[in-house]
Amino acid sequence: MAHLTSLKKSFSNWNHSAPNYQTEIRWLLILTAAFCSFLLIFSLHRYYTFYASYDHGLFNQIFWNNLHGRWFQSSLTGEHTAAAVFQNEIPPINFNHLGQHFVPNFLLWLPIYALFPSPVTLIVLQIGLMAAGGMVLYALARHYLEPTLSLLITAGYFGAHAVIGPTFANFYEHCQIPLFVFSALLAMEKQRWWLFWLMVAFTLGIREDTGIILFGIGLYLVLSRRHPWVGVALCGISFVYVALITSVVSLHFSGNTPPPYMGGRFGQYVPGVESPTTLQVLWGMLTHPLEVLKSLLTPFDRRLLYLLGHWLPLVFVPALSPASWVIAGVPLLTLLMQSGMSALVITLRYSVAIVPGMFYGAILWWASQSQRPISKPMMQRSLWQTLRFTYRTRQLTPTFRRFWVVCISLSIISATLSNPNQAFYFLLPESFHPWLHISLPRQWEHSQVLRDMIQVIPADASVAATTHLIPPLSSRREIARFPNLQLQDEQGQVKTMEYAVADLWRINQYQPLFKSEHQRLSLMIARMDEVLTQKTYGLLQLKDGVVLLQKGVPSQPEPLAAWASLRLELLASLETTTLKRRRASQQ
Repeated sequence: MAHLTSLKKSFSNWNHSAPNYQTEIRWLLILTAAFCSFLLIFSLHRYYTFYASYDHGLFNQIFWNNLHGRWFQSSLTGEHTAAAVFQNEIPPINFNHLGQHFVPNFLLWLPIYALFPSPVTLIVLQIGLMAAGGMVLYALARHYLEPTLSLLITAGYFGAHAVIGPTFANFYEHCQIPLFVFSALLAMEKQRWWLFWLMVAFTLGIREDTGIILFGIGLYLVLSRRHPWVGVALCGISFVYVALITSVVSLHFSGNTPPPYMGGRFGQYVPGVESPTTLQVLWGMLTHPLEVLKSLLTPFDRRLLYLLGHWLPLVFVPALSPASWVIAGVPLLTLLMQSGMSALVITLRYSVAIVPGMFYGAILWWASQSQRPISKPMMQRSLWQTLRFTYRTRQLTPTFRRFWVVCISLSIISATLSNPNQAFYFLLPESFHPWLHISLPRQWEHSQVLRDMIQVIPADASVAATTHLIPPLSSRREIARFPNLQLQDEQGQVKTMEYAVADLWRINQYQPLFKSEHQRLSLMIARMDEVLTQKTYGLLQLKDGVVLLQKGVPSQPEPLAAWASLRLELLASLETTTLKRRRASQQ
């Protein structure tokens, strides 16, 4: 946190009367470099100690397949299809990811990946895109504000929980949102309409549901009367795009079967439908208003804490800005109306969709009277202009400036202490009851075992791997998640993976904490018993709870004897966890 201390001193000594262009650019670069360095160090450590997980490998496999002309294909995406989830069908090798999420923008970054074809490239790309979004935000803020305010808003972005947390995650499409949305808003302010519509196209190309963000911007342009016809066009294009992609285009790639995540997130509005389309969900919301109201308001404490997390790095200004409520409010509604816990976890990727509206609204709130988009006499003001307190003067006092730096610092501290996406697993316990803490030396020791095991597997071999071993093995055509050992080829023939590698030690560490890991470990033990009894696979190596299997070879005597001992140990651990949970439920 050393850069926070220097940042605070610099703001205290800032010369407001004579801002220097070179000085402000230097501080912008310092902020950007501090953000990139902080994120890059711990993100790379997270990857190399095997805490990157399934989705990072999935997206790396898509990039790798694109590089080899198999456009958007992924055997890992195939495990998320409705057929695999609901009918337990064997996933296809060549499933097209566009049937799950429409992500044509990946082609923009393919030349970079072609130069450095590695899962690590996606980590650097994600951090770079998020950092570039912050630099465009600074340019957007400078359109209205003086350097100190602009730097504070940019520092708030780099210190935001909703920026730090998702950037530490596996690579996701959402990392493009700040860059393209802030660029669209800047082009709108400069009235560079060709650039505005180009950024709109790039925003839509991020993912099928990013049209919701643009719908919020369009709604703001209509209500504020700044560019009402542009706003109407933007709302119309966004709505038609989302409906068309999710109801027609994606179905073409997925074999006319909607992705199962729609039912998982919005199933309460369409009871009895396993995989609803977007239009079915919208109709379900209209016909179930009480269910919608319940989703919006409860649980209230989680919703309030989520908003406070977004407001903190901007000293709660977005709570007072109507523009923030309108622009960020539209994607926020889609999160509030989802079922489950993940939608309102600020460290997850969904939070990035809220960021542009929060920060743009804060910029407009701070803009002086002469700079604001609309300024009219009292009798000519609309309700929107009245709510914006158009004639109220806002000044950045030294006291408030110091308070802002404190809020940014608190946001960074809270983001770090929350252990976003397990980036700081070694600093704090993952759980106090039951106790779970993996020390850095222990994980480094275990990581070396994992690296040694992976190096045995040929680069072109098909492989099944547990979740956290998928990313480093994902630059290949055929990869599945263990205990699944089979995929369908292009002709529909079932193929059994040549190798299987499983980190049972890690899963055993986490199974007392997560029921899903408890169940997964049970399935893995059963699968090991099955393939070793049938001699489908031979056990090549077993070390530190990591097993390496190869199809069609005999098991080595020493690893096989070690497996018998490890199996008993794992079964005893599962039984202990089951008894503890049973006692806890009876109390």
